Amino acid sequence: MIRIQRAAERYPGGDPAAGIETRHALSFGPYYDPDNLRFGALLACNEERLAPGAGFDEHPHSHTEIVTWVVEGELTHHDTAGHGTVVRAGDLQRLSSAGGVRHVERNDAGVPLTFVQMWLAPLAPGGEPSYEVVRGLGDAYELPAADARLHVRRLGPGDSTAVPDADLVYVHVVRGTVRLDGEELGPGDAARLTDAGGPELLAAAAAEVLVWEMRDWRRALG
Repeated sequence: MIRIQRAAERYPGGDPAAGIETRHALSFGPYYDPDNLRFGALLACNEERLAPGAGFDEHPHSHTEIVTWVVEGELTHHDTAGHGTVVRAGDLQRLSSAGGVRHVERNDAGVPLTFVQMWLAPLAPGGEPSYEVVRGLGDAYELPAADARLHVRRLGPGDSTAVPDADLVYVHVVRGTVRLDGEELGPGDAARLTDAGGPELLAAAAAEVLVWEMRDWRRALG
């Protein structure tokens, strides 16, 4: 089964007057849809755009794996575990909030910042916070804490790639245009696949796509 969510169907959030524009794929903050709470381990997939000087002041997280993919610009990160980093386009940032951590995310550069931030539920709560930045990521990033794997697929016009044959797969188009099972997907579009059998993604134009491969833990429990 494949469910398509168009960019225009995302819930608008953030604070545009403060230079923060957000588009939520799943229930988040004041937006509540009982049929759209999560997909597998994925709790949120937010497209964030911060104007120069804008950002999120210090705020808490706990029991969440937060994975951020910077699309363009530079993201400045500080947290109460002592990490301070500038995360640039093409970098991946992971913050395991574990038993609790507070952090700040800002655009301190002079150009607009765009990133995709994804929250995943860990297999076990608690523990100590941890953090890392991966620069020059290849194809895949393992996230064992959530039993998930993120693939970053960069395709030229006419290129194709197989979607992982997994219980659950979440596809998010960062840029460009791709076709999936006869559907054309553009920037901000997403697809949720359940037992889809590993169809192919075909790029109609140069594209960058984030693909989450996940287990369906409901089966393991029942």
